[in-house]
Amino acid sequence: MKYKILTFLSLILIACSDDGYLRGQVEPSHDGKTYFGVIDNNGGNCGALLLDGKAWDLPLGEVAEIQPGEHIINCGATISFFIPEGVIFKFDYWGP
Repeated sequence: MKYKILTFLSLILIACSDDGYLRGQVEPSHDGKTYFGVIDNNGGNCGALLLDGKAWDLPLGEVAEIQPGEHIINCGATISFFIPEGVIFKFDYWGP
């Protein structure tokens, strides 16, 4: 019984761990530059995807170099988020 409880608690801790960024997956870049990509386009039914008011034409999952800092993405919903310096930020969450 102890083994089952410990296993269960371990699985809960693993499931709850994340990188602390609500809007996307963040990992250090290998060259110290800052990159951004979109993994989820809010279901794809929102028309043009805009980043900071400009069309984001890259395919889902592809990243491009970007300035770190505050950005605004729009695709059916408008969301403001922060990209730290020296990371690869893959946007994947449109929820509240």
